[in-house]
Amino acid sequence: MGFQGYLRRNGDPFERHQASAAVLAAGRQQFGEFMGRRVLQLQDAVLRLLAVPGLALLIGIGSAIAQSGDLRAQEQSGKPPAANSADAAKDNQRKTDQFVEASQAINGPAGNPECVWLGRRMVRLMWNDDLDTAFRHLDLYDRFGCPGGHIQATFRCLTRFGAEIDSKVPESLDRRVHACWINPNAQPQAAAVAQPVPPSTAGAATAAPASTASPTPAAAPAK
Repeated sequence: MGFQGYLRRNGDPFERHQASAAVLAAGRQQFGEFMGRRVLQLQDAVLRLLAVPGLALLIGIGSAIAQSGDLRAQEQSGKPPAANSADAAKDNQRKTDQFVEASQAINGPAGNPECVWLGRRMVRLMWNDDLDTAFRHLDLYDRFGCPGGHIQATFRCLTRFGAEIDSKVPESLDRRVHACWINPNAQPQAAAVAQPVPPSTAGAATAAPASTASPTPAAAPAK
């Protein structure tokens, strides 16, 4: 029978070993895949548990920061938000009224809103010695077809009213720039120097004091 008969009767031991090794490797692979799925499921569960509190924390922090920013801005301005909105609306209306006034008072492109806005801005920059920024605005001013001579006349007018401009009150400069843009030929009113008037005396001319009568000599006693 020999060795071949033995293998046919008992089977190949090496074949059984290879088969068991393949089964073991497949089992390890299945176990690894199972553990990987479990780890992923665990990570998903942890993330879901932490997502809601984390989101709530971020929302709370964002709300607190926004509220503190609003309070800080309100403290700096000293006015409630409603007052700030009213002031902004009033300022916008004032700008609109100024554009309308310029278009009615000035004949030509100098009265156009774009020329008014850019021209006044350039004059303010020149007054504040910011010539670089003023020259950068000049290119756009020219592209709109605005007259350059009006800027020169307005700035010349502004120099005549320098004594009326308070550096601590920006509105004083803005008002004077707009007034000079509307009427570059405006002249400051000469301040009348009030001369003190001396108090009037009783009577235009005082009468000379009456001359006192000279005393009469006493009569000599009789002898």
